[in-house]
Amino acid sequence: MGFFDRFFTKSTRTDKSADLSLIGVDMHSHFIPGIDDGAQTIEDSVNLLRAMSEFGYRKVITTPHIMSDFYQNNPEIILAGLAKVKEAIQQEGIAIEVEAAAEYYLDFDLEAKIEKGGLLTFGNNYLLFEVSYMNPPDILNQVIFKLATNGYRPVLAHPERYPFWYNDFEKYEEFKDKGVLLQLNINSLTGYYGGGAKKIAEQMIEKNMVDFIGSDCHRMDHIKVMKDAQCEKYLHQLIDSGMLRNAAL
Repeated sequence: MGFFDRFFTKSTRTDKSADLSLIGVDMHSHFIPGIDDGAQTIEDSVNLLRAMSEFGYRKVITTPHIMSDFYQNNPEIILAGLAKVKEAIQQEGIAIEVEAAAEYYLDFDLEAKIEKGGLLTFGNNYLLFEVSYMNPPDILNQVIFKLATNGYRPVLAHPERYPFWYNDFEKYEEFKDKGVLLQLNINSLTGYYGGGAKKIAEQMIEKNMVDFIGSDCHRMDHIKVMKDAQCEKYLHQLIDSGMLRNAAL
């Protein structure tokens, strides 16, 4: 959030720090080393997971990017990386459970992946997907329908971060009507991704539209922002709402 946004915006801070153990399970992060833009070394993975454990999370479902043109990951690569991470944290004595799914990018190849099957999901066949930050994809509704008809439960990653919907809040309501679940990034509540993302995040919380909250943590500076987010009133409101599905994962 810019200087003038902070100056003219009413504070959303509180002196009380939210208890992240009440969330229980983080379902969006990038902790497998060297396969996307998250952790780059196993030491990074260990440090990040130690921090998540210290926050009070009992489980992390880490979700590497899968993008046809960039991060060409697949279940075999991700699960092999997961095994290395689990071994490392066991050696370090870090008491946190770690599973893996994926964050699928809605690109030209995602429909083919859906048809083929075997996508990495979490919980009750939830599938995390994201779209471009530049333009909404023309095939978005088509892909949502295909996910649903193939037995997947689509979860849209960080909808508050897509600026092309900032002046079209009804779009988020349409997603809910279509059965799409919405995952908020905890750090959006601090203004880390800009004032627009913060405003939309708060609106979604006010309207009880948030199904999951995720760290989307890539590196240690995200951990520092999460500590800051703990004093955001809207995070308290979301945790107290009873709407979050994280703890059941």
